[in-house]
Amino acid sequence: MRRFLYIASLALILVGEAGLAAAQTPGAVVREITVDGTERIDPDTVRSYLVIQEGDPFDADRVDRSLKALFATGLFADVTLRRNGDTLVVAVVENPVINRIAFEGNRRLTTNALTAEVTLKPRVIYTRTKVQNDVKRILTLYRRSGRFAATVKPKIIQQPQNRIDLVFEINEGDVTAIERIRFVGNKEYSDGRLRDIIRTRETRWYRFFSSDDTYDPDRLTLDRDLLTRFYRRNGYADVRVVSAVAELTTNQEKFFLTFTVEEGPRYRLGTVGVESQLRGLNANQVDAVVELESNDWFDFEAVEKTINALTDAVSALGYAFVDVRPRVDRNRAAKTVNVAFEITEGPHVYVERIDIEGNSRTIDSVIRREFRLVEGDAFNASKLRRSRQRLQNLNYFERVTVEQVPGSAADRTVIKTNIQEKSTGSLSIGAGVSSAHGPLADVTIRERNLLGKGQDLNVNLQVSARRNAGRFSFTEPFFLDRDISAGFDIFHLSSNQQDTSSINIKQTGGGVRGGYPITERLSQRWGYNVDLTQISNVAERASPLIKSQDREVMSSEVTHSMTYDRRNSRINATEGYFVRFTNDVAGLGGDAQHFRNVVDGAQYFPFFDEYVIAVSGSAGHILGLGKDVYMIDRFFVGGDDLRGFANSGIGPRDSTNGDALGGEWRYAGSVELRFPIAIAPELGFNGRVFTDLGSLGGLEPTNASAQDTGGLRAAAGVGLTWQSPLGMIGLDFALPYLKEDFDDTQWVRFNFGTRF
Repeated sequence: MRRFLYIASLALILVGEAGLAAAQTPGAVVREITVDGTERIDPDTVRSYLVIQEGDPFDADRVDRSLKALFATGLFADVTLRRNGDTLVVAVVENPVINRIAFEGNRRLTTNALTAEVTLKPRVIYTRTKVQNDVKRILTLYRRSGRFAATVKPKIIQQPQNRIDLVFEINEGDVTAIERIRFVGNKEYSDGRLRDIIRTRETRWYRFFSSDDTYDPDRLTLDRDLLTRFYRRNGYADVRVVSAVAELTTNQEKFFLTFTVEEGPRYRLGTVGVESQLRGLNANQVDAVVELESNDWFDFEAVEKTINALTDAVSALGYAFVDVRPRVDRNRAAKTVNVAFEITEGPHVYVERIDIEGNSRTIDSVIRREFRLVEGDAFNASKLRRSRQRLQNLNYFERVTVEQVPGSAADRTVIKTNIQEKSTGSLSIGAGVSSAHGPLADVTIRERNLLGKGQDLNVNLQVSARRNAGRFSFTEPFFLDRDISAGFDIFHLSSNQQDTSSINIKQTGGGVRGGYPITERLSQRWGYNVDLTQISNVAERASPLIKSQDREVMSSEVTHSMTYDRRNSRINATEGYFVRFTNDVAGLGGDAQHFRNVVDGAQYFPFFDEYVIAVSGSAGHILGLGKDVYMIDRFFVGGDDLRGFANSGIGPRDSTNGDALGGEWRYAGSVELRFPIAIAPELGFNGRVFTDLGSLGGLEPTNASAQDTGGLRAAAGVGLTWQSPLGMIGLDFALPYLKEDFDDTQWVRFNFGTRF
């Protein structure tokens, strides 16, 4: 049909030209231009597109150009130009206007998603070209979701006044699955090992929560990059992923993927050195940050990390313009790579401006205040990386891209920031079972980026068999437009501790808090809390130490903490460490009088492809100031901080009824290996192997029935975590191998629900 219209239009043009040429006589001039066939478009608008105007001579070339100009507007389905004496008659057939656009047959993709993809909109002029382009867009959208068998047919429904309804009739078809993934040329690593590296997966019945087993050309490009990076991390400096071919079966139901790899030889590190060409800088001053060692397998990513570490170290010494480049020398005969890091003065470049795109909700100032650079500063790559990390730590954004682009002059640069926001507000309703609190229900309303200002508002209610709690919190991260966080908390807690200490506790209180950075990595926090604790239902069998406690205790407490944080992420750390020191003083009014000190920290070691070793520990001591420490203020250990033992499972305990009495000093530590479950990492299964140790002791006043050895306890075990669509599910099996006879052990610990 389209070819017929084209031939017909061409014939009309030729006929028109022939007629004009035959009738053209010397001195023939266009005296008048009339327009026929317009409905919505003003005739003067049509005349404005014509190359030939009144007073011009009749000219076949101008007529042809006028005809093309009118067709190029997209306003007309057909156009003819003819001469009637001294009058040029322009006859047009207007393209219809779209009244509405509808989609039929779409179940997997929402109408909103399809509407956002098409370019045609209601009240827009209809053209066949635009419709065909939109059909291609819809098909591309379906193919990205793995449905290559999808078909789209546009249908037109005529309406009065030259309007139409445009309906896209969609047959989505079945998902085009990845039947098989093969590798060619791999000798050192098996197909199974390489399948674990790439993102695309073969179709399996249990991958119903994932789309990684459907074909996506963008994901295929990512897979090639992941394979290259994997080989380069393991010494294969010359590796090439030659091709990634996707073959679709004739019935368009399955894909077969084939990756062709040229591994090349495997290299070890030869010599590693640092050379400084900066005046006043000796290479020995920064040698310590180079962690590469000779005879290790050559690792491109380790080289890049060393470049960043050297840049940071040199910048910290006061050098504003630094350029660190590795000089790599391959010895293919010996299969070694010598690396020398050359430190030179970088170009003198200044930040011209910082552009921010993609933030439809978060205001610019919330993003700009996280930058360690401002307009006019000397450009510093280390500060730029830190700025990106700080933006990611906000946890407001799905994706953060920060890049350097040329500015208006050679010594100017523009920092272009592109973000993709994610939902920061949530209404969560959860139900589950916890080994600590039994059956529970949990309702949380939280907005982490209130009104786009970065404020955090949190309301939480929790009801369980042994514990009911409510908390209201608000945090302003940039109080008075300064880098100071401020907030307050109000809470109420009702806890049944009959199983552990033969009492029930109710606690109501609130507090204010504030914090500020001292340096980029060191921060300080202050707070003041006041609460009223009521002890009730003291069992007859309770320990004499518990019976002697006051039934109502008012606490007025000042808190202080210092934190040094070098983790690569506060959300999901895989590298780095943090150390925190906290002290609390109670006694500025109220009944409680004590001084508590706690130090805790953790270090994370990336081990092998998403395997992480986490080493953590904590220690604490509480000292009564002129009076004994109340039981409710003592330390209790067990459960989450010492797996293999129940909550309050270790430490001083009454020998007659087993009540946990708490202690005045404590320590606990853990070594844990975390790793993804290879069978289906995209489903969010993660495993862990761990050993926990700790102890609890110190009890004043002493009691003849109290057991308090202060001995070391330890347990080892394995665990599994699943980030399910309904919430986090955790399961730990731990076997104590150092314990006291009176300890309360717990071999299996599980959590199910959204939060606990």
